[in-house]
Amino acid sequence: MNRVDGYGRIDRSRTLRFTFDGTVYTGHPGDTLASALLAHGVRVVGSSIKLGRPRGITAAWNDDATGLVQIEEPFPEPMLLASTVELTDGLVAGGVNGQGRLATVADTARYDRRHTHCDTLVVGAGPAGLLAARTAARRGERVVLVDDRREAGGSLAPTDRIDGRAAHRFVADVVAELAGYTDVLHLQRTTAFGHYDDGFVLALQRRTDHLGSDAPGHLSRQRVHRIRARRTVVAAGAHERPVAFADNDRPGIMLASAGREYLLRYGVLVGREVAVFTTDDAAYAAAADLAGAGARVTLFDARTTTPAHWTRACTDTGVTVRAGTVVTGTEAGPDGAVTAVRTGPAPGGDPAGGTTTPCDTLLVSGGWTPAAHLFSHIRGTLVFDDALGAFRPGGAVAGTEVIGAANGTLDLAGCLAEGAGAQAPSVAPEPERVPTLVTWWTPGDPARQFVDLARDATVADITRALDAGMRSVEHVKRYTTIGTAHDQGRTSGMIAAGITAELLGRSAGDLGTTTFRPPYVPVAFGALAGRERGDLFDPVRTTAVHPWHVAHGAVFEDVGQWKRPRYFPRPGEDMDTAVLRECAAARRDVAIMDGSTLGKIDVQGPDAGEFLDRVYTNMMSSLRVGRVRYGVMCGNDGMVGDDGTVLRLAEDHYLLTTTTGGAATVLGHLEDWLQTEWPHLRVHLTSVTEHWAVFPVVGPRSRELLRQVFPDLDASNDAFGFMSWQDTALDGVPVRLARISFSGELAYEVNVDSRYGLALWERLVAAGAHLGITPYGTETMHVLRAEKGFPIIGQDTDGTVTPHDLGMSWVVSAKKDDFVGKRSFARPENNDPQRKHLVGLLPTDAATRLPEGAQIVEFAADGTLPPPPVPMLGHITSSYLSAELDRPFALALVKGGRARIGEVVHVPHEGSLVAAEITGHVLVDPEGARRDG
Repeated sequence: MNRVDGYGRIDRSRTLRFTFDGTVYTGHPGDTLASALLAHGVRVVGSSIKLGRPRGITAAWNDDATGLVQIEEPFPEPMLLASTVELTDGLVAGGVNGQGRLATVADTARYDRRHTHCDTLVVGAGPAGLLAARTAARRGERVVLVDDRREAGGSLAPTDRIDGRAAHRFVADVVAELAGYTDVLHLQRTTAFGHYDDGFVLALQRRTDHLGSDAPGHLSRQRVHRIRARRTVVAAGAHERPVAFADNDRPGIMLASAGREYLLRYGVLVGREVAVFTTDDAAYAAAADLAGAGARVTLFDARTTTPAHWTRACTDTGVTVRAGTVVTGTEAGPDGAVTAVRTGPAPGGDPAGGTTTPCDTLLVSGGWTPAAHLFSHIRGTLVFDDALGAFRPGGAVAGTEVIGAANGTLDLAGCLAEGAGAQAPSVAPEPERVPTLVTWWTPGDPARQFVDLARDATVADITRALDAGMRSVEHVKRYTTIGTAHDQGRTSGMIAAGITAELLGRSAGDLGTTTFRPPYVPVAFGALAGRERGDLFDPVRTTAVHPWHVAHGAVFEDVGQWKRPRYFPRPGEDMDTAVLRECAAARRDVAIMDGSTLGKIDVQGPDAGEFLDRVYTNMMSSLRVGRVRYGVMCGNDGMVGDDGTVLRLAEDHYLLTTTTGGAATVLGHLEDWLQTEWPHLRVHLTSVTEHWAVFPVVGPRSRELLRQVFPDLDASNDAFGFMSWQDTALDGVPVRLARISFSGELAYEVNVDSRYGLALWERLVAAGAHLGITPYGTETMHVLRAEKGFPIIGQDTDGTVTPHDLGMSWVVSAKKDDFVGKRSFARPENNDPQRKHLVGLLPTDAATRLPEGAQIVEFAADGTLPPPPVPMLGHITSSYLSAELDRPFALALVKGGRARIGEVVHVPHEGSLVAAEITGHVLVDPEGARRDG
């Protein structure tokens, strides 16, 4: 075991058991999976994604580029960092070999969200963040403090002292004070992963359950906080940088700050023979601490001048310090983990400095990069700081302040001052610092100098990108994939930019850096979805007749959130057989459909007619009370958006129908025009989709059925003409009937209050039993309407189709001065005779059903296909088997289609070309003789 007595803040009184790669280990509450594995000497945890090289733990938190694992228990989840997985009893995990594996069972845990408003949001509970939150709370502000670690305090060490006491005591006092404010929400284990305009921040909380257990497998696992803040203070700290040298990716190589943190936070000594390579003072503290805990440490400093205070501290603990020396490469044992480092003289260093030093661990520190991601998310400008060798926030963004290490202030006194202002606590004078030496890489083989360990990207890859002509760091990032993995370039981004600048002979500040975008850390899809998953992913809407459909074996499809019967199979029938039977019944006898899902919008007001004239292509104000008119709506571009019928119920009262899937969109479209363009019009719009149950009764015997059910109704053609409506009643319940046909047959739409929908449906079905009444679904409806050439908006249109393209010029009024989309009809493009027209298509073999979406081509004059790319004439929009035609048929959009009627074209299908004749789009009863029975 690599545990060291007297170190760490874990609970050693309790033991947790976990399994990794099939081996059972132990740990303690407060451990991460990474710290527990390192405590047992496990250095290799997986392999890299591209080269398959062994990988270990490189950091102590979310800046780890390599320690990815697969969790199996208590819940399956791939691609998590061992350094951020809190250890739980019974945890089962394994190393990742390149990539993880998604769960094969549904996750039973709950994910949810919460909305919060505050005056000040502080991101980061290190010393600067804690004081910023306390200062705001003392001003009486509503404060939210979020921090991604298990406990507050950031990177404060046990030896740090604030106001004359141990730093952890100071942190406990500030946390206790914040807990006493009712308007302060303090959230640990919460990562702010996205910062957006107007003070909006998304944060992911890893929650405990109601029993207080830390196990992430319990029900309330994660919560997304949607925070709206008047002011955001970013105190997110800084990330330690590595240095690129040959074979710098071996297990056992990690950031110096990580080696120190594993000792001070978890009581784990990461190695017994430790080499430290640094260009910065911070690594001296790690070297001294590890040596004090029993490790034999050799420190290589690339600088020729070392910090006197830290050099003495290291010497006092037995650390060997070698200045002016850089690591140029490493050696490995059979498992691929580091066993030695090769060093050489830095520029200006000891020429005799080259040597090989045995070690089981190498700690690296190449300086620090401010964690300015959240500042960058809202287009904050980053400027290069020569002293830091890194980009830091520059300029100002309204409502956002960056403090502490995130702002480039790396000393404790400075962080406290930025967090507390004039009331900054006192700290002991800090040791003098030797300026950081900016070293992006050291001599060696570029193909083995890894820049992004998560992507197996090397200095050679950057060179290759530059040789390909890339000059922007953004282009280099995408060419090499550097910074695109789970750590989003936290350790690789700055050195990639520095190496690129050096290779181009430019300064890093002149070259610039990549743009950071949300999310700052990977976020599970489950957390983003929240409770809207499974049956709650999308609302499930059912009609009043749904129980009857279920009881009678309907096969459903989802249409605009509605469960709609697609067909009603009888025993032994497949869909084709059932649909052919339903179509035959509608054409020869009587059939009934549940059309209640159609969108319905109630339009009332003195200006209702004028308003409808402006949004439909045809006239609606001239419609008489008691009549019905088909109408089409277009967008500004003149393309068909939706269609439906309009019933005029009174002089100032209309009822519109829309497609099932377009109901909400159409209502929004109408409200948009009414409220923003014509607010003077006296019109009110109300959705009544769910108020009315609607049953199309279709077929030559439909009139006979209605006469039986509604004996007081005169259903003759003279009394009840096509495209008219009448009110009647059944047992005192008001019923509205409309002569509307979407099939071309004699048909009526029976409307009733939804509360009576099931009872009326059952009444109609029972009354029509002797007539052979047949319930039919959406698939049959599609066949019937396609045989008549009636388009389905969204299936036979794709946002590029005008009414004229559909052969519906008759629905575009020539009398109206204007309507939405009218000007676009005059565009030359919209009058091109080679625009795609809706036509019919009949396979010449009378047997092949052509696939919807298939492209349509034509042979060259010599009877062969033109060479690739073969020009496409159009595509098939609808394709069905027809009981009436006794053959397959299709509708299609074809260039200049109406002028091509009678021509033969070809459709690729199952490896061959199927010949098909272009016809008019109305294939059944083109004269319309069946409409009146």
